[in-house]
Amino acid sequence: MAITITDECINCGACEPECPNNAIYEGGAEWKYSDGTSLKGMLTTLDGDEIDADHAFAPVNIDVYFISHDKCTECVGFHDEPQCAAVCPVDCCVDDPDYRESEEELLAKKNFLHL
Repeated sequence: MAITITDECINCGACEPECPNNAIYEGGAEWKYSDGTSLKGMLTTLDGDEIDADHAFAPVNIDVYFISHDKCTECVGFHDEPQCAAVCPVDCCVDDPDYRESEEELLAKKNFLHL
């Protein structure tokens, strides 16, 4: 599953630099597949969608930091635990029950993002 940031977020920003996939964005910021990854140009996502890596997606949250589920791998392949949750001073980086993925799926996503 992916991690989500709850509305209890205090916008401290501690989580953002810890993400190896650059999947964490400040509230109101647009996100791109190319941000902090090796993805460039046109690509086919793991869901089979064709998209430009530099396409700007709408913010997931306007008020607090958010995590792009399309880029979150729960730090699988990088660390033993999600680093955002490890550094969050208010414990608002939690499992998102709406996005369940196996370890194999998370590793495939990691490999997709970092060719």
